Amino acid sequence: MTDNKFKTHLVTIDIPEGCNVIFGHSHFIKTVEDLYETLVASSPTLLFGIGFCEASQKRLVRSDGNDAELTKMAQKAAFDVGAGHSFFIYMKNGFPINVLNRVKQVEEVARVYCATANPLQVLIAETGQGRGVMGVIDGEAPLGIETEQDKTERREFLRTIGYKR
Repeated sequence: MTDNKFKTHLVTIDIPEGCNVIFGHSHFIKTVEDLYETLVASSPTLLFGIGFCEASQKRLVRSDGNDAELTKMAQKAAFDVGAGHSFFIYMKNGFPINVLNRVKQVEEVARVYCATANPLQVLIAETGQGRGVMGVIDGEAPLGIETEQDKTERREFLRTIGYKR
């Protein structure tokens, strides 16, 4: 008989200045290699590391990347969350907007929980079987409603950084 009790954990994910993180869920050990191929083909300047929680067999955090430091951070985040088949991608010299659709199109990827450089917390449920992701807290709560001046600033910012003309 399965134990129907569970407990929750809040895991804070460290995201250093200048890094972005993509946190998602997939279904197969092949995920690590396919994410690597997707990311390395996206940009010659993108630095990244991948950590993936294997949900059966040896149940290891599998990893790959083209930057040792980012790979270690991704491994640690994946291990700390410990939810089967979840993955973390840490990246520099590029932004999630540049690779997110490619990541979502990887056959094994079932869901992307978030893509962020903001403070990140992951709410985990743990049972006798293992851990699962209940949700994410990405950034902070709003302080107000956008004004016309805020809209102008937002539009100018997007044009200044080259995402709009």
